[in-house]
Amino acid sequence: MASITLQNMTKRFGATLAVDDMSLQVKDREFLVMVGPTGAGKTTTLRCIAGLEKPDAGAILMDDQDVRQVNPSARDIAFVFQNYALYPRKTVFQNMAFPLEARGLSAGQIKAEVGRVAGMLHIDHLLDRRPAQLSGGEQQRVALGRAIVRTPRAFLMDEPLTNLDFQLRAQMRSELKRIQQELSITFFYVTNDQVEALSMGDRIAVLNAGVLQQVGPPQDVYEKPANLFVARFIGSVRMNLLRCVYNPDAGTLASVADGWATGVPEALRAAAQAGKDRGKLILGIRPEDIQLRTEPGDHDLAGQVYVTEPLGDRNIYDVQVGPDLIKVKTPPTFVLQPGARVGIHFNLARAHLFDGVTELALV
Repeated sequence: MASITLQNMTKRFGATLAVDDMSLQVKDREFLVMVGPTGAGKTTTLRCIAGLEKPDAGAILMDDQDVRQVNPSARDIAFVFQNYALYPRKTVFQNMAFPLEARGLSAGQIKAEVGRVAGMLHIDHLLDRRPAQLSGGEQQRVALGRAIVRTPRAFLMDEPLTNLDFQLRAQMRSELKRIQQELSITFFYVTNDQVEALSMGDRIAVLNAGVLQQVGPPQDVYEKPANLFVARFIGSVRMNLLRCVYNPDAGTLASVADGWATGVPEALRAAAQAGKDRGKLILGIRPEDIQLRTEPGDHDLAGQVYVTEPLGDRNIYDVQVGPDLIKVKTPPTFVLQPGARVGIHFNLARAHLFDGVTELALV
């Protein structure tokens, strides 16, 4: 197994800066997920590690050995692509056996190893079929199996679940996590799906425009976003981000258009003052940390339901509060109609404050 370390790695394509001075370590036997929007530089990062692209600056280490001058085939890394890249005229067995044949293993060794891995992936009944006879999920397992039989030092996985339907993606997320734990091998997985990142990674690395924004355990990144980009990107229902100003005399945060005001708990006041000294603030609060009340309390904000989104296991409401439209998550049994007037209570103990200029977290 192997650790992978990037030291100040930079990669350009002409005038485009794809990866900007990236330093990151994937620990030995870790499942690290890099997440970011399309074009963030995720695939380029993987291709540089695999040796398919050459970085313009910085170092790439595997177990403390610089591999920039090592031939891609000698790096002993398995790369699983989004399009699976199966040989259409070969059977499942032949696809999985191909890397073992290239290593010169005997027919008996190849049969045993392919059978072992096929059993692990629950595709042993498909070994005589060709890719065109398989579903998308089955093809994904074959591509993964072809990589596993090599027993590589590490896996690089480039959005391998993108082509699957919703139910298969959910199933394969669990399967990949199980396989990684069973093999006890290093996985570096990239995706633009933050649900995959939160549910699969031991740690996640958030990337935007080639720049690492934050690295840490999924819950830490969700609970303590380092900046506005992470706050917007991580979360299946986006965080509410409300531009506001701090009034230290009244101890309140108020919208820039004077549409609402709310008290600031003592724990946030130092951060609010620090942000006030540099300009406007941005209050961040997740939809699950807001409560709607049909009978408003004395300190609730006044709002009106604008749009309802019933999702079965929960309801999402867009509520107009002054100049802002705020998303609120409620249980499915809490039902409101558009136009209903409600009280809104923020759980400010779980709120976030960001600098309106630098966009960095103040709390």
